Parts: sequence; structure tokens; C-alpha cells
Amino acid sequence: MPEGYAPGFGEDAMSMMAARTAAERAAFALPLFAPDTHVLDLGCGPGTITVDLAPTAHVTGIDTNPEQLARARAKAEKTRRSTVDFLAASVYALPFETSTIDAAFSHALFEHLKDPQAALAELRRVLRPGATLAISTSDWSKAKLRPRTANVEAALRGHYLLRRQAGGNPFAGRTIATEVATAGFTNITTRTRHREDMTYRELAAYIESRLATALNNPAPLPHRDQLASAARSAQTWLHSSDGSFTQSWTELTATR
Repeated sequence: MPEGYAPGFGEDAMSMMAARTAAERAAFALPLFAPDTHVLDLGCGPGTITVDLAPTAHVTGIDTNPEQLARARAKAEKTRRSTVDFLAASVYALPFETSTIDAAFSHALFEHLKDPQAALAELRRVLRPGATLAISTSDWSKAKLRPRTANVEAALRGHYLLRRQAGGNPFAGRTIATEVATAGFTNITTRTRHREDMTYRELAAYIESRLATALNNPAPLPHRDQLASAARSAQTWLHSSDGSFTQSWTELTATR
């Protein structure tokens, strides 16, 4: 699971993670992974991308969530990928020697990180000179929703607020190239890709669930009134007419 993921990461979101594949989420990066190299998959979750990320390379999935890592190891065993392993580790403290990794990939991680610069510095440490970095991170400012009613807007604002309270950035895709350049990487290329990760109604249900979970937590919650209003808007959205939703992803490649 991505580090620092906001509260309310429930079963629906877990199911969506389990449906991810390398062909769908990492197509832009796959040609960059050479045979017989060591590739990291950061924030690997249940390992569904990891096991197909680089079939002729040694791939190590990194995550902080023991439950997700158990699922990932079971997935690798089921698919008989002996060149895939998984480690419990933080992206801020990777358990590898300096300049020993050939490539690194992450999908849906950087939008949840409290300190992307620290993560990129650690990646630059473990990657060898000339190594490849490939990142896919979302940008909610470019997400396409139709219809985008007042209730949809209010629910989304609550969703963004929760993300920021957890230390993340819902618009990370807008700034990731600058972050990567600041960290000292070169040959940076980006492209924007829109993808239907979930339906319009599924997004409403996901946001309503996250808001409800946060509100039901007895711990002090900043901006509780705003979040409660956003939860009511999400409920109205969930029971309104159907629509369409595509998420915006920034896909970046760079060189160490």
C-alpha cells in the first residue's frame, strides 16, 4: 500500500488495486527495463503489477503494509515468478547499497508521500548512474467528470482535504517533473494519460466511504464540519444520475 495513504482505504479500493496489471498501468515503462537487471517496484501493494513488470529481470516489490506483502508473495508463488521478491521497507530508507539498482518504477505512490524530495533523494542514492526512473502519479486537477455538479465539486474538495491531511498531494502529477529535476535526475519526459480506473458511481461511493470513515474516527479531525458537508454531498452524488469519470495520470521517465 502506498505510504501515507489517507484514512478510509477500504475493500473497494483494495479490489481495484488487485485488478491492476503491468500492461495497463506500466506500459510506458516496460520497454525501459532491460533483461538481467534489478528493478524496484515502489509501493507495490498486492503485487499484481510487480509480477509482470519485467519478466526477464529481477524485480523487488517494496511496501510498508504486511497484509499487502502477504498477498503479493502469494501472487508471485502462484505465477511461479522466481525472479520476483518482496520486502517490507520505506521508500525513505531503502535496504540497498548505493548505486546498485538498475531501474525503479512506482505507480500511484507519489501522490501519497509527505516528502517526495526525500524519497527521490533515496532513489537517486540506490540507483546506479544511467539507471532509469519511471513514475506514474495522478493529477486530480485534470480528472474528467461528467456531469460535474455542485455536489460532485463539494465531495471532491472533501476528498482533496483528506488527502492533504494525510500528508499527500492530490495534484502531484502537476509537479512531479519539477520534483524529479530538483532531485538531480535528467532526460525527463512526461505525458498525460486519461484512464477509466473506476466508474462515476464507484468514485462517488469510494469518496463517501473515505469521508464516513474519517468522520467516524473519534480522534480530533481538522475541518470536521467541511468534511461532514462533503460526505453529505457525496451521498447525494451517489444517488444521482450516472455519468463518466476518467482519471488523469502523469507518466514520467528520467535518468539517474
